[in-house]
Amino acid sequence: MSEMASDEEENIIPFQLQFDKPIPFQIKIAEWNPEKDLLAMVTEDSKILLHRFNWQRLWTISPGKPVTSLCWRPDGKAIAVGLEDGTIALHDVENGKLLRNLKPHAVAVVCLNWEEDGQSNTDESGNFSVYEDRTSHFFPPAPRAPKMPGLVAGDSSFMDDGEDSLAELSNTSFRKFNILCSGDRDGSICFSIFGIFQIGKINIHELSVPVPHLDEHASCKLFNASIYKVALSKDLCRLVVMCTGELRDCDIKPREEKLNVQDLPGLHCLAMDTSIFWKRKYELHQVAQQASNIEDLTEVIRASLSVMSKQWADAMKTFHDKFHSLSTLIIDNGLESSPQEEFLSLLGGARISPALNQFLVNSLGEVGVKRVLKSVCGTGKELQQIVLDHLQPAAEIIGFRMGELRGLSRWRARYQGIGLDEILLNEATENTGLLLVQVQRFMMVLSSVVQQFSNFFNWLVRSIKYLMQEPNDQLLSYNSELLVVFLKFLYDQDPVKDLLEPSEAGDDIEIDLKTIGRVKELLQFGGFSECDFLQRTLAKEFQHMESSFKMALQMPFTTISRKISCMKLLPLCPLQLSTTQTPPTIPMSLSFYKNELSDDSPCQSGYTDYISFQVTNETFPEIPNCIGIAKGFKQNSNNEKNGYTSLEAVLLSVPNGHTCVDLSLYKDKELVLLLNKTSENSEGSGEACMMVVQTGDLPFISISRSSSLNQWELEDLKDSIVNLEMENEKVRKVPHSVIAPLAVSASRGVACVFAERRRALVYILEEDEDEEISDDK
Repeated sequence: MSEMASDEEENIIPFQLQFDKPIPFQIKIAEWNPEKDLLAMVTEDSKILLHRFNWQRLWTISPGKPVTSLCWRPDGKAIAVGLEDGTIALHDVENGKLLRNLKPHAVAVVCLNWEEDGQSNTDESGNFSVYEDRTSHFFPPAPRAPKMPGLVAGDSSFMDDGEDSLAELSNTSFRKFNILCSGDRDGSICFSIFGIFQIGKINIHELSVPVPHLDEHASCKLFNASIYKVALSKDLCRLVVMCTGELRDCDIKPREEKLNVQDLPGLHCLAMDTSIFWKRKYELHQVAQQASNIEDLTEVIRASLSVMSKQWADAMKTFHDKFHSLSTLIIDNGLESSPQEEFLSLLGGARISPALNQFLVNSLGEVGVKRVLKSVCGTGKELQQIVLDHLQPAAEIIGFRMGELRGLSRWRARYQGIGLDEILLNEATENTGLLLVQVQRFMMVLSSVVQQFSNFFNWLVRSIKYLMQEPNDQLLSYNSELLVVFLKFLYDQDPVKDLLEPSEAGDDIEIDLKTIGRVKELLQFGGFSECDFLQRTLAKEFQHMESSFKMALQMPFTTISRKISCMKLLPLCPLQLSTTQTPPTIPMSLSFYKNELSDDSPCQSGYTDYISFQVTNETFPEIPNCIGIAKGFKQNSNNEKNGYTSLEAVLLSVPNGHTCVDLSLYKDKELVLLLNKTSENSEGSGEACMMVVQTGDLPFISISRSSSLNQWELEDLKDSIVNLEMENEKVRKVPHSVIAPLAVSASRGVACVFAERRRALVYILEEDEDEEISDDK
């Protein structure tokens, strides 16, 4: 035994350990960047860390909520983070900055997968203009959202500093068509184009799962299902889902000698038909590009309205704080007049009251008037600038993009199939035009109000100079009629605030009948279809436009969701799980590899799915510690007519004295197993190893359709199990016992293993250990 043990040790090649770093908290999720040597990790205290290959930390962020999943965008420039409350946060790889928050789920997002269309972005004629965005031909770059102002009224610190995140996300998202898939704890799967435009949602509890192997019309449903992993093929045609659940409502009579899978909790695999993404990718790309940009621009308008509302509220607070003391003085002096009447009396040349004299000379003063003038009028100019630089150009570009979508909706042969509705888009386009009308009305109101405030303050300065018997020839002149209008209406009213803040139900703007009559006359010449917009505020008009846009885009979402169906079900292994227990942690991995041979799939290029998982010990008590690998699950095959499915599978037996901690499908159809060596001695750090298994060399066995669903598929494989041996496989030694997760970089051949004592170990999987690995590709 000792000689055999020593021979085994000699066959285990020790790794060249690159880095071994202590970490403050245990890592629970780890993913390598697909394009660069960057490792993103999530700690148990829900912090997200980004490290280079040399373990240089680039940034650390804390979302403030428990992180439940993580994945990279295919170009490696953004990372998607799933949170426990159902939110998906997109962060910039450069600095960790939040790019966008989505909430497609109501519960924890347990898995994410982001895939990019692997084919060229050219059409059948070889032209690259399929995704051409014409907006830049007619408009300058899209405006960025203004930043919230500081505490000082009139401060311009909100102005754009070039660090807006929405534009960064938009500019980098549309190079290739890509889809982010997310699965939650309740069995819902959501699909988002570019990770920001939601285009579909399904729930595996509601799916009718076909069982064509036994009966052409047979179907069943999954109950108490919980999703583990999702993987979208690189041609976007198929989605493979690994989940637990109970099969019920199956109208199939089980064979007595076989193990019935109905009503038993187990680990299952579902193949979903998502070919609608491939068949309609050109149309979906165009719609998603326009709609995503519109959503970005609506954020610009929303931020602009928020900034403008705060700016103006601060200015008005300054005004009222200064002039409130006049009301107190009038009461203290026993007068029954109002501040407006006191000012009108002074304007008319009547005798000034002691209260007003004390207020102007002692309380307010020339300096106080000029400060309020600067605050109010300066803020008015800033609001005008926000409209000109941010809000108005955003609304104009939205109108153009909405017009593009409206034009696409009229191409019924191509776009009606994905749900673009011309009537709804006509309404949304019209509401965009109405928003621009409201913007012009707001600018006129704002200009008028600022002018009247300025006139009022100039008159006050002159009055104070007169009361103090100082020369005032160089002061700005004022308009008496405009001053009367201001004192009658604007002194205690705020039409700017009324337009900026959303009005309550029934709280509409009063419009005279003459104006309404003129607008109705204009409608006869082909104007807007209604004149109710006159009674809406600018903020309310924006909400109206946004609501109509979302309603129009809900149609493609609903249409695409209905076209995603379940094709096949593959029961993998039973689980002894009560309703009160949480699903166990099972090492598993999903991946798609390019099929070199011709494929029967409806897509032009075929990809073969590989499903690997640890078989639960209750499945084969006599053969514990097994790994199952299945491939070709999602493919259609002519062999099915002859009694066999396209599915092939194999069982691997982990070497004696080792337990599988985690596994990962690796490049070139390799499977990496992370194994701990079992030891009776509990003291010490223990030992572990990584074993690389060539899946192409494994004796896969075709699964007959006659056995499907009447027994667990693995029953057919018991007699041909492959025993893994240390001396026959590529094995690398790890000098510590380890725990999940195992993160493997397919582009660099780098593995990252997490030891039990809060240590992160980085190794190279390539055989040529002298190969230099850079920090950036």
